[in-house]
Amino acid sequence: MFNLEYSYLSLPSTFYQLVKPASFRQLETVLLNESLCKELNIPLDNQEDFASFLLENESNTEMTSFAQAYAGHQFGNFTKLGDGRAIVLGEYLSSLNERIDIQLKGSGRTAYSRGGDGKATLKAMLREYLMSEAMHHLNIPTSRSLLVAKTGEWVQRDKTHHGAVVVRLMKSHIRIGTFEYARHFGTTEDIQALTDYTIKRLYPEIKNKENTALGLLKKVMSSQIDLVVNWMRVGFIHGVMNTDNVSISGETFDYGPCAFMNAYHPDTVFSSIDTNGRYAYGNQPNIIKWNIARFAEALLPVLHTNPDTALQLAQACIDEFDSIWEEKYYQMMLNKIGIESNNQEVYYLVDELLDLMKRLKLDYTNTFWNLSQDILSEDSSIHKSEFKPWLEKWKNAIKNSSGMQQAKQLMNKTNPVFIPRNHIVEQALDEAINGNTNLFVTLCGIVSNPYIYQDNLKKFTEPSDLDFERSYQTFCGT
Repeated sequence: MFNLEYSYLSLPSTFYQLVKPASFRQLETVLLNESLCKELNIPLDNQEDFASFLLENESNTEMTSFAQAYAGHQFGNFTKLGDGRAIVLGEYLSSLNERIDIQLKGSGRTAYSRGGDGKATLKAMLREYLMSEAMHHLNIPTSRSLLVAKTGEWVQRDKTHHGAVVVRLMKSHIRIGTFEYARHFGTTEDIQALTDYTIKRLYPEIKNKENTALGLLKKVMSSQIDLVVNWMRVGFIHGVMNTDNVSISGETFDYGPCAFMNAYHPDTVFSSIDTNGRYAYGNQPNIIKWNIARFAEALLPVLHTNPDTALQLAQACIDEFDSIWEEKYYQMMLNKIGIESNNQEVYYLVDELLDLMKRLKLDYTNTFWNLSQDILSEDSSIHKSEFKPWLEKWKNAIKNSSGMQQAKQLMNKTNPVFIPRNHIVEQALDEAINGNTNLFVTLCGIVSNPYIYQDNLKKFTEPSDLDFERSYQTFCGT
């Protein structure tokens, strides 16, 4: 049907183990991402053959699928990990010459399963599909889900669930934790091989730099800052920013305990396992800086042969983080209020607005969208007297910038109307696993066009009540 390549297998064998996915004899396709297939020019002449090729893997007589080895800091604690329930089928070379990993999740045990069954639940895989598609259409780099299928098996977790598998696509599944694995369990030669491979595959523009490892560190730091700035733009909380969940390619992935914030508060946490708020919405910038520092540590042996010089180079790079973050974050937030130029003299408008939103418990998404429509006075949750001084300062800043018409155009491109609202996501998932996919399909359609308001979809812009939000928890199920 299409040929797969295996460039990752050119790395030392310490980075992977060959493994064949489990065979499921009662596979039932639940979702097929036809738009993604078209984008990648993946042939869809026969959908049944397509699903069979991906999920049953019977066309490969030679075992070339593999699970990746990696390590990671999980909630600050280092541990040895690996793909416990994920198997890379191979790399698809698109018509645009893009190399893309095709990976199965929920396809059975690997050498890294650590006692787990390697399986996944239908609810978790549908959640991954929905959230990754929402992020893609919000214009945020992300993994994509190509296919979700029921396996015909039952999976035991808190209770018995329908088993499922998702086909996930990414530019690469190399993560900070892959480099940590090389540093702690490999040799300097292993780190160099991984560095060279990563640059060749993801960042070939730096291959001729004098210090390619330093170039890679700077590239990854820049891409991760851009990514997390984008998360902050739409109120997204990843929920489990462990170093093994940070991709070197700068893509969002592993949609387990993630959620979108409704009422603005920087301490917002939904993840059931994040009991101390380490990965709260407002702490995500600090965590990505911490994670990049771990990446720098892993690269030390190849940054320079002199350990002191290597440390100085790494530290100098990390020291640039705060200034880069501030510039990119405020540029994004100014865009959200219609100011295109990155003028430090109006940064205070962002800070004052967020403080108002926090004190008044205002919805993050709706406040910015209402601002772009100039209908703040129609929102009963916004007190006119509280907002009037800020509005006057904002309007003056817009007047002195590009004018209101251009400001609204910028805000409409930056501020989504629709996000996956937590209560609707849960309702759609619960109905879908019980056989009624209508709401789920509707929600997938809505989040695929998040920047255009539609009157008949107003209920999808409404947040849940505060009681739901206070008790709402997401789980590490993907």
